[in-house]
Amino acid sequence: MEVFVQQLINGVTLGSIYGLIAIGYTMVYGIIGMINFAHGDVFMVSAFIALIAFLTLVALGITAVPLALFLVVLIAMALTSLYGWAVERVAYRPLRRSFRLAPLISAIGMSIVLQNFVQIAQGARVKPLPPLIGGGYTLIESDTFVVRLSNVQILVVVTTIALMALFSWVIARTRLGRDMRACEQDLKMASLIGIDVDRTISLTFVIGAALAAVAGIMNLLYYGVIDFYIGFVAGVKAFTAAVLGGIGSLPGAMLGGLLIGLIETFWSAYFSIEYKDVAAFSILVIVLIFLPTGILGRPEIEKV
Repeated sequence: MEVFVQQLINGVTLGSIYGLIAIGYTMVYGIIGMINFAHGDVFMVSAFIALIAFLTLVALGITAVPLALFLVVLIAMALTSLYGWAVERVAYRPLRRSFRLAPLISAIGMSIVLQNFVQIAQGARVKPLPPLIGGGYTLIESDTFVVRLSNVQILVVVTTIALMALFSWVIARTRLGRDMRACEQDLKMASLIGIDVDRTISLTFVIGAALAAVAGIMNLLYYGVIDFYIGFVAGVKAFTAAVLGGIGSLPGAMLGGLLIGLIETFWSAYFSIEYKDVAAFSILVIVLIFLPTGILGRPEIEKV
């Protein structure tokens, strides 16, 4: 029972990180119907930006953890949003009216560029960060096992819930959200009624990159190590989460992220850790056999 509770906590924490990344995939797909395969590497870049920002603030004498963390979040979100904007301008906007495979190939190329850029700039070795947030709570204690809920895990889950609530409000109540929903239904009709489609799509990439930046910071704080390859692995998992939950659905992206995180952690605890990815993708295949649009996805209606 203790192992189950501990892995449940670990799975929700990991799934929250996957869910934040998956939102970026599902937002872009929902509006322009294309997969941004460079999004995982934007997440990786944000983790490196956060690490460099932490080290710079310490060198400047800012050692108070709450203040440093607040400043790092602002810096990482701002700079990562610029990367998201640049990806849209370079890899998507010039090819938006081209054949459908062209933006996909361009996004894969952008992913490779970002990976190699970070590898050259920061090196291929793992970059560590000393634990900044310690402490936690003992939930269950027995003779053989102790269930712990760390403060970092609380921070990850609470931050994810707060961002989901804020973003849901933005989509439902603001002008930008209405523009996004209009573009999702019909780009051409949205432009005819006065919506700046290019601006809306750019802001979608920017917001998705900002959420990925928060996920990158949470990943850095939780694991304490990063390298140039984490974007590919996390990107594939987050894309799987978006498809599992129903790509194009924001609640589906978060649900898929939680499911992938729980599958990985429970499989690692009760079976062989080497096959946790096999388990996650097998569950995806099984779900898509019976629910082709994902758990919360809606069937696509072709306009004729």
